Amino acid sequence: MSTESRLERFRRADCWPTEESLAAMLEHQLNALAAVRGGLAAMGRAVRAAAERLGDDGRLVYVGAGASGRLAVQDGVELWPTFGWPNERLLYLVAGGDRALVESREGAEDDGEGAAALIEAHRIGPADVVIGVAASGTTAFTRGALAAARARGALTIGMANNPDAPLLREAEHGVPLLTGPEFLAGSTRMAAGTAQKIALNLFSTQLMIELGRVYEGLMVHVVATNAKLVRRSRQIVQAIAGCGEEEAARAYETAGRSIPLAVLLLDGLAPDEARARLHEARGDLRRARPTPSRNH
Repeated sequence: MSTESRLERFRRADCWPTEESLAAMLEHQLNALAAVRGGLAAMGRAVRAAAERLGDDGRLVYVGAGASGRLAVQDGVELWPTFGWPNERLLYLVAGGDRALVESREGAEDDGEGAAALIEAHRIGPADVVIGVAASGTTAFTRGALAAARARGALTIGMANNPDAPLLREAEHGVPLLTGPEFLAGSTRMAAGTAQKIALNLFSTQLMIELGRVYEGLMVHVVATNAKLVRRSRQIVQAIAGCGEEEAARAYETAGRSIPLAVLLLDGLAPDEARARLHEARGDLRRARPTPSRNH
């Protein structure tokens, strides 16, 4: 596996001056960007397939072990506050369970049968999208989960950092992130992990865009859990509706702090009609707004 190979030019890095070693590490991280760029076409196909599959009640399931699993969970937990994606439609299957999020449990990654059992226990099915992430692309836990999910009709997506990785072949959509050898041989928490973090960010953000949870570059489904986010939400309403600050604030509160509903109310819709439009459009403000809209 290329991620396990040793780079001769870094053999003596432990003898280099601190700044020189840091600079070399930083430069090597650029491989992560190049790797993600190389996987964009495959990622685009995976995003479109996922958006089509999730429908009204499909779940987004993140699977991984070790650093890959922790990165996957980190991506998923941001979807509720940023895009209002329901927590009940998110599921995390990490080798070693929740404890592995804060404590390394490396042996758990070999439990492919346990992963398959989790897929069965959670009744993963045709409406669900399962994303497996593994630097090596050989991790038994991740492969076992994806194989079981695919057998139950779920859409499966695999991200791996080695060419010809089994995970890329076994998933319906394989997304290659070919970072090559690491600064520290085999330490895939470095370039491989960076590529995974970037790829997951891109994938989930574009997926939310495809699902109508972004409008004109704004997070219109942001969950306002603090004063800063309440201010931001009001500003978003103001920017989209083209109204004054106080008018936006009133509409936002009247709408129960729903940005899309507040915008529709400012468009002149009655509350019941606005809610009906949003429901029919699955929360997609662009589809729900009457045309021409108030500010166009």
